Amino acid sequence: MSTKDWLEKDYYKVLGVSKDAKPEEIKKAFRKLARELHPDQNKDNAGAEARFKEVSEANSVLSDPDKRKEYDEARSLFGGGGFRFPGSGQGGASAEDLFRGAGDAGFGDIFGNLFGGGTTTTRRTARGPRRGADIEGEVTIDFADALAGATVTMQTSSDAACSTCHGTGARPGTQPTVCWACQGSGMQTSNSGGVFAVTEPCRECRGRGMVVEDPCPTCHGSGRSQSTRTMQVRIPPGVSDGQRIRIKGKGGAGENSGASGDLYVLVHVRPHKLFGRKGEHLTLTVPVTFAEAALGAQIQVPTIDGGSVRLKVPAGTPNGRTFRVRGRGVKGGAADGDLLVTVEIEVPKQLTDEAKAALSEFQNLSGSGDPRAHLLGNQR
Repeated sequence: MSTKDWLEKDYYKVLGVSKDAKPEEIKKAFRKLARELHPDQNKDNAGAEARFKEVSEANSVLSDPDKRKEYDEARSLFGGGGFRFPGSGQGGASAEDLFRGAGDAGFGDIFGNLFGGGTTTTRRTARGPRRGADIEGEVTIDFADALAGATVTMQTSSDAACSTCHGTGARPGTQPTVCWACQGSGMQTSNSGGVFAVTEPCRECRGRGMVVEDPCPTCHGSGRSQSTRTMQVRIPPGVSDGQRIRIKGKGGAGENSGASGDLYVLVHVRPHKLFGRKGEHLTLTVPVTFAEAALGAQIQVPTIDGGSVRLKVPAGTPNGRTFRVRGRGVKGGAADGDLLVTVEIEVPKQLTDEAKAALSEFQNLSGSGDPRAHLLGNQR
């Protein structure tokens, strides 16, 4: 991303967030816009596609703490136009003057000659490899797949080399020519009569070092296009709902042999009809009868793998007590999690006359008295 772009583009405005927005606010705003503008949802809508690209670009800067810091500092230093260089009339040359026509230049392109960087440094900055952008995607998987791991199919959209011209920007069958103005270096050095000589990207080729005389009909000479691709992504075992997974090298393609960016996958997990999750442990609520809780029992409890285990419920077990079945929780971490089984005493909704009589007899024989007596004596 060039400094010129950073000066001209308000990424906070693009995402609709304030300049002091927290990372989670930026992430939430990006996800909302990405879902609305995704090419799959807006077929044949060039405006939505361009907006999607703009939103993705803004997110790639603001979601990265280091890039966001550089962006804020660049706009703070140059954005107001107050910083000026000596040697251009009374007030000197403003940052906007220096960046006008700079194309893909960065800080190194502007200041290389001023502080001893020389032409070699600025050429490397203008034409060297560039890492591709990071991209984001979302998947939804079943509860069991989250525990065991799964391979899912994802469709992503990112900036890549044009498939028609393979990144040259020229119509197939033709080639770009060496720029006559900079002789292929991509840079020009000028002296406006002041103290400093300024090296900046060539205005004729915009820093590319090559001129496209017959532009590619697909990318119109830019060499880049929006690429949608389908890939298989491996979700590791034990992933939790809302977890963000980084897959290295599966993001946007780099330029000039630069490395590809990374893919960040936000995982949503569908709830299970029986089991819940608490960290590395699984949770399960099991109903028991009053007789089983009062007298004790051996009960069969299901496990996530489709089997079952036998659980001993001691006599006098209260409602809501939780038992631990070791090693039957989430696997794949430093240690296997446990299955936490909570018993819930089930009260019958209907009783026969014989059952009612038996319960009345039990109440008389238990001699337990009023279980709420201690509450009534502590009202003050």
